[in-house]
Amino acid sequence: MREPSHPRRWPPAWPDVTDPAVLAAIAAVPRHLFVPAQLRDQAYDDIPLPIGYGQTISQPYIVALMTQALRLTRRSSVLEVGTGSGYQAAVLAQVAGHVWSVETVPALAGEAQERLRRLGYAVDVKVGDGRLGWVEHAPFDGILVAAAAPDVPPALALQLAEGGRLVIPVGEDAWEQHLWLIECVRGRLRREFLADVRFVPLVSTASQAEAADERLAEVRAELKQLFRRS
Repeated sequence: MREPSHPRRWPPAWPDVTDPAVLAAIAAVPRHLFVPAQLRDQAYDDIPLPIGYGQTISQPYIVALMTQALRLTRRSSVLEVGTGSGYQAAVLAQVAGHVWSVETVPALAGEAQERLRRLGYAVDVKVGDGRLGWVEHAPFDGILVAAAAPDVPPALALQLAEGGRLVIPVGEDAWEQHLWLIECVRGRLRREFLADVRFVPLVSTASQAEAADERLAEVRAELKQLFRRS
């Protein structure tokens, strides 16, 4: 099978994605290597695609929008929740210093780690519950959640560095999800709406572990207060 090449204009001209580093990252990452072989002829369509196990590779526009919102530099440390095939992690690795990624499906995690290493991306992948983050490598300058959660996991907010940014789709209904930016400013959290989106749900078993931690309870209360505001 002949490998697809980038369209003459790739990435497309997205009016609200203007960061040159993000656009260069989208241009550099070979998306066709992160999708199933039978779908490679659609790799450079601006659409999500299934990758098995009930998961998808996100639409390139959404990948770019979320990456841009993190405002990363080459010194940034980044956590990704939901590795999938590794495409979003590869884009993050193009603009950040190092990426740590958590995936709940062992087969996807293993395949993504092998693929990312083979292609030379500085990404470490582990199997785990994304709601709990990856505390050993915290704090993070950026956290990107590539699946929809019913709320903002307090453990992720707690793992933000000062000035750190968390981008996460929130909503239990697939037809009513909102992409939020959560920023840690002088030890307090603030939010900004980014877009309406559709993501697969975030799979988690973290509720008991979260409930047992007093600091997490404080952050959960802060997040609830934050989302009560109109």
